Amino acid sequence: MLFNPIAVVVAALSTFVVGFIWYNPKVFGTIWMQESGMTEEKAKKGNMLKIFGLTFIYSLLIAFVVAPMVIHQMGALAMIGGPNKLSEALPSYSSFMDDYEDAFRTFKHGALHGFMTGLLFVLPIIAINGLFEQKSWKYMLVTGGYWVVSLTIMGAIICGWK
Repeated sequence: MLFNPIAVVVAALSTFVVGFIWYNPKVFGTIWMQESGMTEEKAKKGNMLKIFGLTFIYSLLIAFVVAPMVIHQMGALAMIGGPNKLSEALPSYSSFMDDYEDAFRTFKHGALHGFMTGLLFVLPIIAINGLFEQKSWKYMLVTGGYWVVSLTIMGAIICGWK
């Protein structure tokens, strides 16, 4: 198996840990609340089961997409047409996987790709939305920073935990 499904679930759960720390009032929570227009009263009115349940589902979807971004061997599997085509793969595929099955499968390498994804893909998306929504740079950096850190950790977990 090219990725560990338990690692994907743990990576999804890691977004909660990062969020608990990141959005703590002593870290960036107060700034985020001011810049987003969130109030304590409004936050208390939210349906927490819905919010946290959907957050987990969305984080799980993100973790599944992070896997092929941080595990390069998944690209080799895609080149032969996916897991359904393993029986039809040329012998060179097996030789390649024998030689390179664990190449770049480290926490450090996954963290690098997760960081790059957050910084070069997610942060610009958040900034573009923020510009059109006329949000402050503080809001965009706090929100984008959360995803850069989260994706760094997700990438490390998924790539390094075989």
